[in-house]
Amino acid sequence: MRPIRVLIVEDSIVFRELLVQNLSRDSAINVVATARDPYEARDAIIQYKPDVMTLDVELPRMNGIDFLRKLIPQYPLPVVVISALSDKVFDALNAGAVDFVAKPAVSNRQQLEEFIRNELLVKIKIASTAKISNIKKTVMMHEQQYLSPKGKDNIVAIGASTGGTEAIFSVVKDFGTDIPGVVVTQHMPQGFTAMYAKRLNDQCRINVKEAQTGDRVLPGHMLLAPGGDMHMHLVKVNGVYQVECKKGPKVNGHCPSVDVLFESVAKTAGSHAVGIILTGMGGDGAKGLLAMRKAGAKTIGQDESTCIVYGMPKVAYDLGAVQYQEKLNDIAGRTYALLNKM
Repeated sequence: MRPIRVLIVEDSIVFRELLVQNLSRDSAINVVATARDPYEARDAIIQYKPDVMTLDVELPRMNGIDFLRKLIPQYPLPVVVISALSDKVFDALNAGAVDFVAKPAVSNRQQLEEFIRNELLVKIKIASTAKISNIKKTVMMHEQQYLSPKGKDNIVAIGASTGGTEAIFSVVKDFGTDIPGVVVTQHMPQGFTAMYAKRLNDQCRINVKEAQTGDRVLPGHMLLAPGGDMHMHLVKVNGVYQVECKKGPKVNGHCPSVDVLFESVAKTAGSHAVGIILTGMGGDGAKGLLAMRKAGAKTIGQDESTCIVYGMPKVAYDLGAVQYQEKLNDIAGRTYALLNKM
């Protein structure tokens, strides 16, 4: 299997060289070119035909987001954005980037090298498997209307990873204020989840916030697991659904973990839940979704044809955890249909 051909777009000479040196140490990576700005990057793409591009958001001559908007329709390739803590990263994902990493706010060379080898390298390898043709198909901007759910005391639980920010939006933009309480775990670094929740809250009809321990899970509201070192659990206190966000070790390599959320939903809500697993690499959430199904919940998995990375939904499907496989833009409708039968 040939190495992954990588183009690095970074205007900082020092950081660019760090990227080249550390990525090149992995035999699975071949850094074929570097570029200081989008104009050099465009020429390098034409000449070297990379498999994956890493992209800084802040670049001279043209910012990375505008570059993505011009690039992806003409030269579709998987892009991993390297970003400081900023909501601009979500504009980049909306413009066609596959994933992002949060650049550490440190000047220590050793820590930067560890970040490159332990985080960026993994994202590049995942991005190399992404179906770039699916990226701009994920979001249909019109809002669907569905019959209001009849049942009470129900819960909707969603889990996602690579490609999940746009996939989650594609689902929840069609949720009305009549939807039961929604709990979501999306693999994302600390700090970005609060910005992502605000973005969804501004764009969707339901209320969205980053979760805190004690938050009630109410109809028409969505709680997003905070990124960092805490897992989100669904609990019931005095007959009311709430969430607990507790520190814990990584599960399946992730914190927060989809499995942790889904298993708590299986235990707490049982048959009064709908579980949804969306695009992402690996198997996080598969066992939890199976636990939900065994507890009587209804379960949905995103189908391969619309996934950016058909990893998590595939593992769940292969385990027998998925009852209904749906294209991304049909998941909200299926959710409402299932809720109306509960």
